Amino acid sequence: MKHRLTAFAIAAAVASVGLTACLQQQQGAMAPAASMMMTWKAHLTAKDEVPPNASTGMGDATVTLNTATNELTWDVTFSGLSGPAAAAHIHGPAAPGANAGVVVAFDVPKAPAGEIKGSNVIIASQVADLKAGKWYINVHTAANKGGEIRGQLMP
Repeated sequence: MKHRLTAFAIAAAVASVGLTACLQQQQGAMAPAASMMMTWKAHLTAKDEVPPNASTGMGDATVTLNTATNELTWDVTFSGLSGPAAAAHIHGPAAPGANAGVVVAFDVPKAPAGEIKGSNVIIASQVADLKAGKWYINVHTAANKGGEIRGQLMP
């Protein structure tokens, strides 16, 4: 009888360890997928351009980074520009109020309103600048060659 209880206790312990390992493995397999995506947003206005301008244009941007692959995706909408968009970019590294060079160029609809979607893989130093809040998006027009609307990407 004592051997049966001992055998039963051992079997129960092994089953418990196996079940715990399976649950941890399932949870571990699901957890990284959620933690691999990071998102930044920006509201683009003329007052945030450097220097500011009088445009009534505005826009919004959502940028998502897959930290496992460094793939960056973006969705930018804009409206009310002084004329057709001539160009749009992500610039960096720069704090709000400072200008920087182009990091990622966008294909833009040549219209005063529109949507820009796309993706690109970025390198580790660019990821670091993005995470540090040193990237911004702006949309350029013929009337505002340096940029008509701008917004700093914030987590």
